Amino acid sequence: MDDSICQAYEDEIQSLEEEIKLLAEKYEDSQQESTFFSDEEILMSIKSFQREFQGEPKGHESPSDLKTQLESLERDLSFLMKFTGIQFTSHSKKTVEKTPHGTLQKHRLSGNCRHLSFQLEFQLLEVQNRENVSAVVTGLSIIMESGGHSDVSKFVSRTEEHGNLLTFFRSLSTYAEWCEHRRRTFLYFK
Repeated sequence: MDDSICQAYEDEIQSLEEEIKLLAEKYEDSQQESTFFSDEEILMSIKSFQREFQGEPKGHESPSDLKTQLESLERDLSFLMKFTGIQFTSHSKKTVEKTPHGTLQKHRLSGNCRHLSFQLEFQLLEVQNRENVSAVVTGLSIIMESGGHSDVSKFVSRTEEHGNLLTFFRSLSTYAEWCEHRRRTFLYFK
């Protein structure tokens, strides 16, 4: 058999093994998340769900209503991506710890903003009081290609210290927009 064919088969086998590993991890995560809930919590959520939908006179929404809602959400998402320039390419969430007082989840995000790519990893601690839920970001880690921009590494380290995701996305969007303006301006003069 030709070496290139063997290599192609080996590459395909490796790709499938990686996919199996990823699916196994997702399955374990979903199994782990489902074991965090007690029977009492499951019953309470079922009762809450039933109470929520008993008040609706028309019952479940029709597929056409759901399709309309989905199209509306897709338009909104498209608008936000065009407006901010931020596009998320992947997201994963893993519940690390669940207690009666709160939940600790580990998130991984990757995406790009105009021409700058980024990866985020952080933990989100959601604490539920009687009337409201508060969330705190901890352990924020940001990976960005600086691409010759020394200001980016300073910005990233300050953001990691403060753990403010909203500030990160706002600043990243503005920074990427002005980098794009600068690039186009220099191309004009070349």
